[in-house]
This record gives sequence, C-alpha cells and structure tokens, in this order.
Amino acid sequence: MAISDWPQDERPREKLLSKGAQSLSDAELLAIFLRTGIPGKSAVDLARDLLHDFGSLRGLLTSQQQAFCDRKGLGTAKFALLQAVLEMARRHLNENLKREVVLNSPQQTQAYLHALLRDYTQEIFGCLMLDSKHRVIVFRELFSGSISSASVYPREVVKQALADNAAAVIFAHNHPSGIAEPSPSDIEITSHLQQALALVEIRVLDHLIIGDDVFCFSELGLLSNG
Repeated sequence: MAISDWPQDERPREKLLSKGAQSLSDAELLAIFLRTGIPGKSAVDLARDLLHDFGSLRGLLTSQQQAFCDRKGLGTAKFALLQAVLEMARRHLNENLKREVVLNSPQQTQAYLHALLRDYTQEIFGCLMLDSKHRVIVFRELFSGSISSASVYPREVVKQALADNAAAVIFAHNHPSGIAEPSPSDIEITSHLQQALALVEIRVLDHLIIGDDVFCFSELGLLSNG
C-alpha cells in the first residue's frame, strides 16, 4: 500500500508536522529523506530494509559512496543530498556552540565535539579556540590522516592559535575504530603541544579523544597544567 493511502496521522511527513520530528522512528525519518519507494515497496518499507542491511541509521549515514549508491532506491543524487544534510548538521552544531557565551560544563563540550567528529572515517585533529573567559572563538580542523594516524605539527597549532587570538584551547581528535583510549603517541604529542603553547601563554584545558565514548585527558590527570 502506498503511503498516500495510509491514514493521515500515520504518514511520516504529516506525523512530523503535527507531532515533531522526535516522534518519528528511524525508518520514518529515513522515508521522508527518500521521498519515494521502489516498485512493490513504500518509502517506509525501503527505509526498514536499508536500516536492516546497514545495521543502523548511523551505519547508513556513514557508509561509503559505492556501498550507498549500489542499493536500489538510492544512487548518486541521494548520496550527494545526504552529504549536504550531514554537513548542514555539523555547521548547525558549530553555530549553536558559538552562541553559548561561556562553556559551562565539560559535558557540553564533549557532546558537541563527539557529534562533530565521531563519524569521520579518517582521523581528524582539531582545536577549539577559546578567549580568556572561555568563550568559543572557533573550532578548527587542523590535521587529517589515515584511519590509524594523523600527523600533528606543534608549530602550526601555535600559529593558528595566535591567529585566532586564543587564550586557551581544547584539543580533540577522533579514533574511527570507536575505541576512545589514548595511544603513547597521543600522550606524547599532547605534551609537546602544551610545551609549545605555554611559550606563548596559551593554556591547554583538555584533549578529548572521540570514539564511541569520549576520553578526557584532564579527568585522568594527563595534562601538566591540570
């Protein structure tokens, strides 16, 4: 049965407009994105099949282009649309964080950086630039690497922090494996960065490793300045 033949209060689009997006299931949200189904399957049926095949909504959203486009009912146009939606979501998160006058809690920062970096398939090392009152200036993605490593250069970090007039910084990088534990090189580069930034009187407040969870250097006493 086509979705247009369903009772009006059961149709995903109408349900979203009347009850809000949070009331929809993953399949219903995905059906709105798909817009149409395929012969013999409604958009909701197709969405359910895709969620099953990719394992979860996140599995679909982070799938590689070839795997995504090979599925019937998807294709290049929908892949491009999905990437645009995901990038708009990232920028929305960034704008919301910038509107906060001051970072009031570690949880607030962790939630933002987790949402921003978790789904990259390669390592991204970034820096949240803060002013003297710990108000957000900007988040910078500074380095990227393979799935297993990223090269980080203290001189470039110092240069960018000075250019942004930062008084303090929070480092963050993701582990695409999902395991949020620091490697010896993560600990070593953090120490080097602290030493380099201390020379120009910029404090390192934390270094977050983003995986399925978030690892905080500060909570385990791995920062020399506490």
